[in-house]
Amino acid sequence: MASKKNDPAPNEPPRVGDTLAALRQTQALSLDELSRKAGVSKSMLSQIERAQANPTVAVVWRLANALGVPIAELLGSAPATPAAPSITWVPTQATPSLRSPDGLCELRILGPVEMAGQFEWYELRLQPGGVLDSQPHEPGTREHLTVTSGSMDLQAGDASQKLKSNETARYPADCSHSIRNNAKSAASAWLVVIHPI
Repeated sequence: MASKKNDPAPNEPPRVGDTLAALRQTQALSLDELSRKAGVSKSMLSQIERAQANPTVAVVWRLANALGVPIAELLGSAPATPAAPSITWVPTQATPSLRSPDGLCELRILGPVEMAGQFEWYELRLQPGGVLDSQPHEPGTREHLTVTSGSMDLQAGDASQKLKSNETARYPADCSHSIRNNAKSAASAWLVVIHPI
């Protein structure tokens, strides 16, 4: 297999310059700032970034410490890419929702879009008289409904169940099914849809 254009030949030392420059720019450090943090002269840093000098292991160690990265990352042949954030934050106004034409039923879509059709979860809000009517999903689909406030009446095929706050129902969703609020006050629930694998 041919090597990538930027990869060093097998007998060449690792090219640290591109990776060093990318990391320095990602952290918005000037050559002067990195020079002070690492204890490596500015001229040496410039030469390393322009591939005019290969740093010693001691210099690579100082640079890695100054940049807060593993030595192996500096020795890589390609510029480092920032790690994905460990937390993805979705503000309230960015949470998509679906509302029935009469405004009595609202589904807030809490699951990520890329999981639709596999595993979905929603916050369901029903005003008095509100109903969520659903056609059959693909065979093997199941839903899990947990009422968090008020009460709801569930119909799945020929079976029916009334649910009060903190009660859960699990049922097949490959048949016609509906969730209604027949009470006089608003109700809310968590709705999880699990599609067959």
